[in-house]
Amino acid sequence: MPTTFDLFPDIPKGHAAPTPTPAQVERAATLRLQLQRHAHLYYVLDAPQIPDAEYDRLFTELQALEAAFPVLRTPDSPTQRVIGQVLDGFVPVHHAVPMLSIRTETDHGESGAYVFDQRIRKELGLEPGEPPVQYQAELKFDGLAVTLRYVDGVLVQAATRGDGETGEEVTHNIRTIGQIPLWLHAARPPSVLEIRGEVYMRRDDFEALNEQQRQKIAQGQKNEKIFVNPRNAAAGALRQLDPGIAKQRPLSFFAYGTGETRNWPDQPDTQSVMLDALQVFGLPVSEHRAVAEGAEELVAFHQKIAALRESLPFDIDGVVYKVNRLDWQQQLGFASREPRWAVAHKFPAQEEMTVVQAIDIQVGRTGKLTPVAKLAPVFVGGVTVTNATLHNEDEVRRKDVRAGDVVVVRRAGDVIPEVVSVVMDRRPRGTEPFTMPTTCPVCGSDVERLDGEVDTRCTAGLFCAAQRKQAILHYAQRRALDIENLGEKLVDQLVDQGLVSTLPDLYRLTLTQLSALERMAEKSASNLLDGLEKSKSTTLARFIFGLGIRHVGETTAKELARHFGTLDALIGADDAALTQVSDVGPVVAQSLQHFFGEPHNREVVAQLRIAGVHWPEHKGTPLRSTTHLSGKIFVLTGTLPSLSREKAAALLEAVGVKVTGSVSKKTDYVVAGTDAGNKLEKARELGVPVLDEAGMLALLRQE
Repeated sequence: MPTTFDLFPDIPKGHAAPTPTPAQVERAATLRLQLQRHAHLYYVLDAPQIPDAEYDRLFTELQALEAAFPVLRTPDSPTQRVIGQVLDGFVPVHHAVPMLSIRTETDHGESGAYVFDQRIRKELGLEPGEPPVQYQAELKFDGLAVTLRYVDGVLVQAATRGDGETGEEVTHNIRTIGQIPLWLHAARPPSVLEIRGEVYMRRDDFEALNEQQRQKIAQGQKNEKIFVNPRNAAAGALRQLDPGIAKQRPLSFFAYGTGETRNWPDQPDTQSVMLDALQVFGLPVSEHRAVAEGAEELVAFHQKIAALRESLPFDIDGVVYKVNRLDWQQQLGFASREPRWAVAHKFPAQEEMTVVQAIDIQVGRTGKLTPVAKLAPVFVGGVTVTNATLHNEDEVRRKDVRAGDVVVVRRAGDVIPEVVSVVMDRRPRGTEPFTMPTTCPVCGSDVERLDGEVDTRCTAGLFCAAQRKQAILHYAQRRALDIENLGEKLVDQLVDQGLVSTLPDLYRLTLTQLSALERMAEKSASNLLDGLEKSKSTTLARFIFGLGIRHVGETTAKELARHFGTLDALIGADDAALTQVSDVGPVVAQSLQHFFGEPHNREVVAQLRIAGVHWPEHKGTPLRSTTHLSGKIFVLTGTLPSLSREKAAALLEAVGVKVTGSVSKKTDYVVAGTDAGNKLEKARELGVPVLDEAGMLALLRQE
């Protein structure tokens, strides 16, 4: 008989059970109702209103109350069961082996691993001097738990977790996931094998799906929505009665355990060997797993995965530790709703709740007005966040964000924090819907929103102080004129004190003017003047890019410079001539004509040339339409043997190649040198051809 442990032992004899106060009784009842409601929204409706971290806090608070006052623990408490239910239209499936939740360790630091290890050693009766416990460390996927039932090696049924005892049959949708084998790759498969795993959606697939949804909404299609996150998109896809809908939404799967098994030849005796066996059977198993000896190696795994988190193509919110020996798992058993032999060690939350104190408007370099939520400070994604972008007027209205709202804020990695959703049941009375201002908050000029565009813009151009500062910073950046020592704080001073109103004013600055500025010594002023002087010698492509013309990025600027050869030819080009350039369509052509059609902009260009800004010019080299590499997308990564990245990019761009900075399904080739990192890994993952320098040059010689 396996040893079992009671998570909530009875009150020792002779001791009276502590009595909660009326306030504690009321709080426990409130927490039960809140948790049941939010669990229903999350598990059943796939429409969460609060982040996972907030749910965990409420759950932990209820657990603590029930542990302190056992009389508060009710049979229907969320702490005593897995919450979920079968939707109408789905066939209920009773799990032969319950699918329970995993206990969450809320301490995000290394002590969380030590606490778990100490608890396991105590429950196994291990003395301090005995060898460390061996664990299997895995990822905690952010998806939907499912079970796959194979009979004699054939997939016969798939079901969601549901309430842990009963789930809903989703076999028809699981069959649309190409990663899941319809039969096991084994000569003698188990007569019955239940696979436990996670259905999820990759981030790139999620973004592509939401882009499709935006297009559908823009076209006026009814009952379409933007998905909040990959987890809910995956859950919504899996729980469709029509498998055709699931097939349209790209789902993926990882196996991480087993349920019922019968007649499994050479059945594994550890979690790690079991996962190896599932992989041999043809099931996808994450490569990010390790056998760990004791708490120190658990900590090392936690830190390693935390560093990799943002580079993974899918979402995780922590790691999972499991006692590796399956006989010890059986011995440790279960406590109410969760196994004693496993724990989820989470990372700091990427979503948190806070209050929108106000909605301000920021004016960007191109005059774009961006609504920004001013937030009550909240720690999320490893930093304290006080601002979050709301993108544009349509996005604010879609989410219905208002000053005073309680909102969910997300920050992942270096991504700009954004408001994910409003917690509607916490909206205070009297809030007003957001409206975009009709004048620029910086210069007071009129704003406009063109037909077919989502952005609202200030019409003042370079005369707007906000645009002026950003235009100077853009002009001075490394990829443009590369003006050394001209940073944001200095630009603020130059503009605020009236020393620089337009770009040519930069070249009229004197040593006396600069030395008088705050925190600007004579040497610093001299260095800036040297940087300005050096910037006068540039390239036509850098100059075009530096002007900050709408829709004209670095690649397009290079194409324009190559095609026309001179600035005057570009300025004089009509629509037909512009659209002959690779990477220039009607929108870019219109933007160029609009920019150079403004007398003010032509005057700025003329004054810059008078100030001494110059570049080599030529007759122009229109792209050969017959090149076999024209329009191909290349990505450069690592250090090449003889060519710099800039030189390699120039060679490729000369034959019409587009050189980009990230690898995607659209990438045609990746050119990899030494010390190639994540881009090379992603290329291999997506099946993108990888070339070395010699291979790239061989392709170019075929021209």
